Order: sequence, then structure tokens, then C-alpha cells
Amino acid sequence: MKTALRALTLLLAYASFSTHSVNAQARRLASPDGYSATEVAGHYDEREGYVEGKWLEIRYGRPIKRSRNLFDLPDWREALMDGAEVWRAGANVTTRLSIETPLLFAGTKVNPGEYTVFIDFRQQPWQFVLSTWTAQLRYDYENKEALWGAYEYTADKDAVRAEMQVENLDHSFDQLSWQFVDVNTEGGKLMLLWDKIQATVDFKISD
Repeated sequence: MKTALRALTLLLAYASFSTHSVNAQARRLASPDGYSATEVAGHYDEREGYVEGKWLEIRYGRPIKRSRNLFDLPDWREALMDGAEVWRAGANVTTRLSIETPLLFAGTKVNPGEYTVFIDFRQQPWQFVLSTWTAQLRYDYENKEALWGAYEYTADKDAVRAEMQVENLDHSFDQLSWQFVDVNTEGGKLMLLWDKIQATVDFKISD
């Protein structure tokens, strides 16, 4: 009897583990959420450390290369934009940049708030776009006041457009990433990394 109960217990435990593994795999996103942040415009205090800083945060979907030579394809622009006028600069939900202090992009002042982020491939060099369009966090085809991805994007809500510096890399980033780089007291760069492409846009901290 004890042997039978032990066998039944092991069987149920294995079934539970298998079900958990399958469910965990089913829940895993093909393009996981991404997040990057930095803190600027503050100062160091001897007792409290870095104080009065303001946060810059970017949220985006992280598509994975999955062995594709993305930017070598003849129709890579059309593939990424998928029928939209611009690229959502990530996957799934529209990429969003939140800033707590005014910034300058290409000499244009952008006030604190949340902005949607796009990249326009139709012009050379690439155009970094901050827009006042809001983003849908869940797709709702009836919602015409907010965007899912870059679909239905229009340029009339652009807050700023700035040229990006695009470089080829010797190594390949498998999963798309946005990062704040070369940040100092005056400003820094916002950098997109994916496959063998690095694209950056400069920003300055404004009053």
C-alpha cells in the first residue's frame, strides 16, 4: 500500500511539474518587455549621495533576431514597418520614452512627459521621432485616440525629429535593446542596438 501511495505521489508531482513547465513555456513572450533608465540633472551630497536627480526611462518590446540577417534583406524596411508609415522601434506595444526634465533633441526642446518613439527609414539618415500620440497598452481596434505599434501613426503629432547616427557593428545583438550611453552633466545619447546595427541620437539637458 505504501509503495502504491508513493508511486501515485511521484506521478502527481511529475504531472504537476510538467503542466507548470508547459504553462511557463506558453506564457513566455516572443518579444519580451524591455526597459532602460538613467538619472540626470542631480548632484552629489556628502551624506545622501546623488540627490534631486530626474529620471529618463524607455520601455519597449524586445524582438529577437532568431538567426535572421535582418538588415541584409532587400525589403527589411517594409518588413519592420509592416504597412505603417514608421517603425515602432521595437515590438508589440509602442516604444515610450518618459522624461522628468526638459531635453533638447536637434535643438528642439521637449518638456517632461511621456512620448511615443518611432524611427522613420524613408529619409537618410534615419529620423528619430518623438510623438505626442499616446500608446495602447492592450490592442483595441475601436480606440482611435491611441496607437498600437505604429499603425495609424500621423506626423501631425510629432514633437521632434532628429537625425540618427547609424553604424555597422562587428558583432550581432540577438535581442533588440535601447540604452542610455555617454551620459554626463550636459546630456548623452540614446542608442538602439539590434543585429549588426547601432543607431544613436544625441540629447542635451535643458533648463
